[in-house]
Amino acid sequence: MSILSTEQVSHSFNDKWLFTDLHFALQKGDRVALVGINGTGKSTLLKILAEIIIPNKGRVVKEKGLRIGYLHQDPDFSDLKTINDFIFSAENEQQQLIKEYEELIDNQDVTSKKFTEITDKLTALNAWEYENNIKTILSRFQITNFNQRIDSLSGGQKKRLALAKLLIDEPDIYILDEPTNHLDIETIEWLEKLLTTGNKTVLLVSHDRYFLDNICTEIRELDQGSVYLYKGNYAYFLEKKAEREANEILAADKARNLWRKELDWMRRQPQARGTKAKARIESFYDLEEKSKGPRKKDQVELSVKVSRQGNKILELENVGYSVPDKTIIKDFSYTFKKGDRIGLAGKNGSGKTTFLNLITGAISPTHGELSVGETTKYGYYKQEGLNAKPEERVLDVVKNVADFIEMKGGEVITASQLLTKFLFPPEKQFGLVSKLSGGERKRLQLMRVLMANPNFLILDEPSNDLDIDTLNVLEDFLEQYPGILVLVSHDRYLLDKLTEQLFIFPGEGEVVIYNGNYADYKLEQEELNKKPEKKVEKAKPVEKKQKLSYKEQREFENLETEIASLENSIAEKTEALSTTNDHIELQKIAEEIENEKLALDQKTERWLTLAEFI
Repeated sequence: MSILSTEQVSHSFNDKWLFTDLHFALQKGDRVALVGINGTGKSTLLKILAEIIIPNKGRVVKEKGLRIGYLHQDPDFSDLKTINDFIFSAENEQQQLIKEYEELIDNQDVTSKKFTEITDKLTALNAWEYENNIKTILSRFQITNFNQRIDSLSGGQKKRLALAKLLIDEPDIYILDEPTNHLDIETIEWLEKLLTTGNKTVLLVSHDRYFLDNICTEIRELDQGSVYLYKGNYAYFLEKKAEREANEILAADKARNLWRKELDWMRRQPQARGTKAKARIESFYDLEEKSKGPRKKDQVELSVKVSRQGNKILELENVGYSVPDKTIIKDFSYTFKKGDRIGLAGKNGSGKTTFLNLITGAISPTHGELSVGETTKYGYYKQEGLNAKPEERVLDVVKNVADFIEMKGGEVITASQLLTKFLFPPEKQFGLVSKLSGGERKRLQLMRVLMANPNFLILDEPSNDLDIDTLNVLEDFLEQYPGILVLVSHDRYLLDKLTEQLFIFPGEGEVVIYNGNYADYKLEQEELNKKPEKKVEKAKPVEKKQKLSYKEQREFENLETEIASLENSIAEKTEALSTTNDHIELQKIAEEIENEKLALDQKTERWLTLAEFI
């Protein structure tokens, strides 16, 4: 039996119907992911179900007394001054007692009588466990100063605060719009466990595919005003969606063939008057609509030129950064190499953004040396978002960087043409930046970074506010990207797919280099945690590798060819020694043989090392 549902709900936005006569129902214990491309109405449907907005037609029906917790993408804290004001609801007696208790603890002038009174009330209401639960949740989201003003918080801190409050209130239904944005990986994994215990009812929109797989037992796709249901995880949804679209294309082909025959009949007919003829004409127009088939979805096109990269890229030697009473980065050394694909992992506040600012020159190290190659060209996609004035037009924001852009194949296109490839049609191009959605602003920001043709690409939380379809295109582009890639992301799927090495930030200024992706690292940590009798250094990788990374596998395959080539070259040059009497030529050939033998020894040793893990 449904505890929350819609009855023939229809809603429009900017004179466009998002959906009509839509039926959507949730039963107790359902854990549902709502997916679909940007603009289909996912967030609007969530707000209708949460009774934040009223639909143009139809209504929402819910079980009596049902409490709904709704997480906005951009929470609004109007009329609230401090974190205390928001966290502790006036209508919740337990929360108000806990708030009073916290204020008494901070008050040095409190009398023992008053303190005893409040503790007795907390005991009578069995609120001590609840108070501990509140503190656990708030500390997990790094919220410790309850007197901090809300208007002093960043966008990410506000999102975490809103999510913490929702979890504290323990609603009957959790409706979550992009809950993983601005959370670190450890907190996301903790949130997964919390949402999957206690038979909770969850409806969420998220771009995080691992989060979807771990939370949801059902995927519902909102597409062109209709909802398609898939029982299973996200991988199952992709498989069945492809089957559905293939069947729709076949059905459209059949309808098109029949429509052509009916078209001949229509052309031969005089003005129809009979009932049968009228019914056939109506059927013809219905058939015409079916013959059009599924609408082709617009997709971002990513293809830009990458600047030439020299041998020296970026070298760090004992680089560190400190502020008074705190070391953020401690004595880190690394030489970047061609083809490096590095993921940064660690809790919020562990130093990842500081590290990015160091390597891009935004700040200088307090000690150590950092040397950048002459041909290194950075492209830095920042988490903070697009740096543009709200009154600027979209086209002007791009033209401020360049009027013409060189693409991968050497083609030169205009700024307007590039915007079109990034799904900004002419009417959007001449519109104001302030009118763009969050996802559109992120897409425009990504375009501005790529159009500069960087060979050292830094992406700080690129998946926030991007829909899954755009993310898939970005992943395909980055898989083929020939430059250096440094990725900071809470999206574990993205880290696993695009990186082959991790810089782990465990805290206290340490940076640990780990060879492998996040799944490898997580698996090793779980294995180590199963052996508590052994003392394990935090975030330190085990010495023995479990398998070759993709990059090492390619290196191993290439080494076999290179070794064979060197052996042939040495044999040919050794034979050439006996066919010449020129002592200068003899000396030259002998030196070449010696150098090639040295190279052969090195490559053979490397091949043997890698072969141990095959």
